Amino acid sequence: MVIAGLFASVLLIGLILGDWVYFVRLTPDAIRYGCSVARSRDQWTTSTLSAVRDRFDADGLLKLPHGVARFYPELSAIAIRPQYRLFSMGFRTAWPVKGLVHLLIDDRSLTALCVKRIPWSSALITLLWFAVVAIGSLAFIATYARDGGFSSLQGTFLGVGLVAGAALVLLTGIVTVILSYRLENDRLTKVYEELREALEASPRS
Repeated sequence: MVIAGLFASVLLIGLILGDWVYFVRLTPDAIRYGCSVARSRDQWTTSTLSAVRDRFDADGLLKLPHGVARFYPELSAIAIRPQYRLFSMGFRTAWPVKGLVHLLIDDRSLTALCVKRIPWSSALITLLWFAVVAIGSLAFIATYARDGGFSSLQGTFLGVGLVAGAALVLLTGIVTVILSYRLENDRLTKVYEELREALEASPRS
């Protein structure tokens, strides 16, 4: 059983790492990979896709101060993500965010629709954790009540304490996810603004 547990743990860690490695790639198949969590629409003064293409190198890459962007002219889309360094002083969370900017041509400008995604492993593990904590807490409280735990004053106080403890754990988890997402979303937003400034700057000579 111990060996089976260790093997399952190693397999789970390997799947999570593989999911993250594939998530950060900038290949045409990987840029759409991930759980969509948000969308934002914006207007760019850049008027044509050719003007956008001129900003990128021959491989379609554009290095930005805090990230990288890759242009896919056949998809009319730009993939963006913050720069991930192996030994970084910045705090990393379990919910990294990347974006895929779809370019829609209007009369005098481009409409940019940015779809934000997180790794599937992060989304599924988060949902699983909340489900286990919530269902487990409700099941325990229901069993405690069925066994007469609330029949005495002391038991009632203990039951209320258990309910408060479960609620505190859930609240801590919610706050952690919200703060982590805001941190990662701010990083992606910074990369997005750098991309927009680079595309709307004066053309290179």
